[in-house]
Amino acid sequence: MGTAKTFILLAMLTALFMGIGYLIGGGTGMLIAFGVAAAMNVFAWWNSDKIVLRMQGAQEVPLDTANPMLRAFRQDVARLAERAGLPEPKVYIIDTPQPNAFATGRDPNNAAVAATTGLLSMLTREEVAGVMAHELAHVEHRDTLTMTVTATLAGAIGMLANFAMFFGPRDSEGRPNPILGLAIMILAPLAAGLVQMAISRSREYVADARGGEICGNPLWLASALEKIERGARAQINPYAERSPAMAHMYISNPLNGRGPDNFFSTHPSTANRVEALRRLAGEMGVTASRAPDMAPRRTAGPWG
Repeated sequence: MGTAKTFILLAMLTALFMGIGYLIGGGTGMLIAFGVAAAMNVFAWWNSDKIVLRMQGAQEVPLDTANPMLRAFRQDVARLAERAGLPEPKVYIIDTPQPNAFATGRDPNNAAVAATTGLLSMLTREEVAGVMAHELAHVEHRDTLTMTVTATLAGAIGMLANFAMFFGPRDSEGRPNPILGLAIMILAPLAAGLVQMAISRSREYVADARGGEICGNPLWLASALEKIERGARAQINPYAERSPAMAHMYISNPLNGRGPDNFFSTHPSTANRVEALRRLAGEMGVTASRAPDMAPRRTAGPWG
């Protein structure tokens, strides 16, 4: 996504933030909200990746890790980055059984990719390569800046909306207006969700296609997406459930549908994504068993 679109999105979220401030505290509240939003925009621009990684419980995988699976994971990410012509990103792991992954960072030189332990244990090495290639495509297209800043501000809007319920707007005579406070608490997060949906779902299709090119076989990613969707329904990601504003960052929706936070779908249909990847594989003339030089030849079984 281009820089212009990023700033438009930030402006929309900032305006929503200021609007809530006005409803809570009038002109003074709007000015305070503007100051907070401006500071948050600058802070999120430079630090949102760290915030997201911390909120999702991500731990960096060290270069000298003794874990053979994590060592192989790091090596594969490095090979994929080289194939994509990108700097090697930092690599993180999230301790949750739900299979999923995301990328973050303001630009390719400050990027990070994160995978869950469930992803590494449930998927084959080739499928994981397909997932990481998808995330590197987001890095290449600079989607990660938009996703991380959006997640940070949308979460802040949700907190401000909850604040409005307890210290909410007042009527013309200065008396508390709990009905308007309740309306803000409900509608503001929904509006923030709509802004998040303005980040076109087409970016996922583009990242899928580019990811298939980077790893050399779109069918690896197609197979991974099907397993991830099944796993996401069966397993809870506690970090994502606590921070639903971050859900759009993952390769597949990490919210398992047990709560109201799944009201908006932030991802295209997995079936449609898989179909597009299979068409791409046909155009590339590859099969599930064909592997490019960068990847391990194994197509099944646990990591070694």
